[in-house]
Amino acid sequence: MTKIKYFLLAFVCLTLTNCKTEEHEFPLDKRYWDANDYDKVILELRFGYENDEKKPTFDNPEQRIIVQKLTDEQNFKIVLDDKELGLKHRNNVAKELFNHWRDMHQIYQATDRKDKYLYDIEMLAVWQYGLSLQLDYFKLGNDNIKENADDPNSSSVKNSIDSNIATLISNYIIYLDEINDEKAFTEDGKKKLADGIDIYFSELIALYPKANYNGMRKKAELMFKKSESDNIKSSLTKLIELIDSKKKEE
Repeated sequence: MTKIKYFLLAFVCLTLTNCKTEEHEFPLDKRYWDANDYDKVILELRFGYENDEKKPTFDNPEQRIIVQKLTDEQNFKIVLDDKELGLKHRNNVAKELFNHWRDMHQIYQATDRKDKYLYDIEMLAVWQYGLSLQLDYFKLGNDNIKENADDPNSSSVKNSIDSNIATLISNYIIYLDEINDEKAFTEDGKKKLADGIDIYFSELIALYPKANYNGMRKKAELMFKKSESDNIKSSLTKLIELIDSKKKEE
């Protein structure tokens, strides 16, 4: 009788464990996630996991798709790049997704006792999703300002647009702050951090080649002196050279 009791107890525990694993639901059958999907997914990833429960990662074959969908840039590009949709509508969608992205930052921030990131690759993937999103978000916002202005060429419109571009650049500089925590990253994480500089900072400067990047250049110089990673130092060097080349073209 005792053996049967222990068997039943073990069976119940196993069943509860399986239910716990499967209780996380994500809209993986949808090709693209919209703002409502992100609202539910972010809530689940932030608050639906126990402290000792591992969150979805790229190196988990069964759960990789969750992180891939979460950080898929096509989720916003399918709407924001669609010129058939109204500018106001696309601008509103961009704003909503931008707010969701800020909440996404909290998902993969955990560190261990040695102050190492538990999810550095995933955290950086979220960061880079946001860098790309902001390029569309700020451009749509500026286009919306022009479209609704009585005089799109007025100094007040120009000042508003320049202010938004300066904010965008400041947001990008915050990404470089991650280099201050370089020791918290794995070698793969450092490489991914560097890749983000190569890809998205180049896109930013290509979009706004005449903007003021003095603050970004200064930050890159300081981070170059502080970094011990060859990959990161190489990316910072290329960033500085790119900024300097745009100055020469003026």
